[in-house]
Amino acid sequence: MEMKKRISLEMRNRNPAEVAELVVDNCRSGDGEVEGLTDEYTELEILSMVNVGLSSLSKLPSLPKLRKLEVSDNTISGGLDSLAEKCPNLSYLNLSGNKIKELSSIQALQNLKNLKSLDLYSCEVTALDDYRESVFELLPQLTYLDGYDQQDNEVPDSEADNGENPDQHQNHRNP
Repeated sequence: MEMKKRISLEMRNRNPAEVAELVVDNCRSGDGEVEGLTDEYTELEILSMVNVGLSSLSKLPSLPKLRKLEVSDNTISGGLDSLAEKCPNLSYLNLSGNKIKELSSIQALQNLKNLKSLDLYSCEVTALDDYRESVFELLPQLTYLDGYDQQDNEVPDSEADNGENPDQHQNHRNP
């Protein structure tokens, strides 16, 4: 299914400004670019485009409230410099399984001042000598890289869901 059509289905007749989370995993991006998203999605906080054939994020619209972007299993190799301008509040970015080979591609993320968690599993860049140290040096704002902090401590469950309040997910019983 094409990305534009999938986004249309996911909308369920809602106004784009009402959508906080959008998941369009496993659909197809026609030209390797983001399709069907506009800057009308002003309230979008979570966007997942896993395995959709993306090779670029250059056509990602301005998403000022976006804090979580999942774009794993695509063919993105760079061009991440526009993320800071378009998604200034991004705190979680999953680029696992993409074609990121060099630290210079990651350097573009320096301007994402709120970025706390970055995943690069299965990207060629992870095979570089001193990969973890280099990324933490390049991106001092990062707390977690590939699910672990600088001391190799795993992301605690309370932060694994992007810092959301864990109480909001528990079932509250009426007395």
